[in-house]
Amino acid sequence: MTADEEGVHPDEDGWLGDFARGPAVFAVYRETKGAHPLAPPEYRIECNDGAGPRVICRILDASDPVPEWYGAWEGDQWCEWILQRAFGLIKRPRNR
Repeated sequence: MTADEEGVHPDEDGWLGDFARGPAVFAVYRETKGAHPLAPPEYRIECNDGAGPRVICRILDASDPVPEWYGAWEGDQWCEWILQRAFGLIKRPRNR
């Protein structure tokens, strides 16, 4: 289920869009709570594979962004694929 289907307004929670692979749905958010207007934006990627959504990665949007992967996602073979789609949503969000 996407954020739109859940009735969440993207301007309130930073939802940029989602994508799926197999049973897993990945959602990309821009962190909005506590964000300083002069600091580089920070993004999080959540995964819901049936066990509920959980944060799997954080990305600080700097000149050379370095993703911070969590748990078993560190070094997973899907990481590059996930990042390609996440950066696509960061550049062209679905919430607009």
